[in-house]
Amino acid sequence: MESPTASTTAPNTDGVPDTSRALPAEASVVIIGAGVMGAAIAYHLAERGVRDIVIVERDTPGAGSTSKAAGGVRCQFSDEVNIALAARGLEVLRNFETDFGVDIELVSNGYLFLLDNDDDVRAFTDNVALQQRMGLDSRMLTIAEVAELAPFVNTEGLIAGAFNPGDGHCTPEAVVAGFVTAARERGVTVVKNCEVTGFDTDEGTDRRATSVITNQGTISCEQVVVAAGAWSGPIGDMAGVDLPVKPLRREIMVSEPVDFDTSRMPFTIDFSTSYYVHPEGAGLLFGCPDEVDDWSFNDKRDPNWLATLAEHIEARTPELGDVEAKHGWAGLYAMTPDHNALIGEAEERPGFFYACGFSGHGFLMGPAVGEVVADLMTGRTPFVDVAPMDKRRFSTTGLRKELNVI
Repeated sequence: MESPTASTTAPNTDGVPDTSRALPAEASVVIIGAGVMGAAIAYHLAERGVRDIVIVERDTPGAGSTSKAAGGVRCQFSDEVNIALAARGLEVLRNFETDFGVDIELVSNGYLFLLDNDDDVRAFTDNVALQQRMGLDSRMLTIAEVAELAPFVNTEGLIAGAFNPGDGHCTPEAVVAGFVTAARERGVTVVKNCEVTGFDTDEGTDRRATSVITNQGTISCEQVVVAAGAWSGPIGDMAGVDLPVKPLRREIMVSEPVDFDTSRMPFTIDFSTSYYVHPEGAGLLFGCPDEVDDWSFNDKRDPNWLATLAEHIEARTPELGDVEAKHGWAGLYAMTPDHNALIGEAEERPGFFYACGFSGHGFLMGPAVGEVVADLMTGRTPFVDVAPMDKRRFSTTGLRKELNVI
């Protein structure tokens, strides 16, 4: 694999119009974070008739983890709540251009998981059965079927595959642009370069966060939503709310255009190593973990990572070893102890909501979670019961492990 000679920065967010406004003195709702999660929540709140919604974003809309995501959208999960959220999110994305007027370049070539041990095969067999009961077209594949579907894969050591033809990938920045624009058209104010530095709270019987303090001033509010991805933990701490979210760095490389047909190539994941590849425009997008996990807010590229990626390419997809790297970037997963999201209202701060900790699958669930959180905040019943995702599970029912994490 050739080393990159061009840009090593993340995709830009030029598709998002300049939505910056002065920070209002008050709002009904302040949403912290203008990635897909915060933008979708704002849009759905506005759709439900909520007024005076303000999004505060420390950078620009979509500039955090959303713009650095691989763009994968899938329904292959092990948890019923995750499957329901992913299926609804994918439904929204399939209709996104019609509903929001934005082409998100959705490619539905499916997700292919490559499995190399009996334990994973048993787990995925159970997961596929659950997905099928929930109406999805997931199925287990033999090695012969894997080879036919993905001839670029070295099947040595593999014993099965799992595939859903409806899964795929799209452009994260375009999704954010669509939600932000639609939210703004409905009266939502988006304030960029606005970093939260603290909260004013009522320490009496009410215990609410009464205002959000930022580097641009203080805004009083009735409700707060933390949708700040990997930065949600420290923001929760400022309000005395424990959000057990930690950052984990992941890197991505996009190749120069390739000289072979990728039009039917699925998003392919070597599950035991978390190495993956999918078509990206005229080239390919590759990803894999660092050789040693970096649990920090460091989103700079590791100069040794390309060598690690090259080893994975050679081992599992050697036919792709001659691609030339074009550019790449690093971003942050927002990880929780059980790799499941945190969705709910803080018991210690009434009116303080959170939607974070999606552990690498926040982008694909964002469109659905926006709907769910808006329902919770306005007293409606969501299409799926997300009570199991409340952060209190860690002190009551215990970990709710999601197995299908890349």
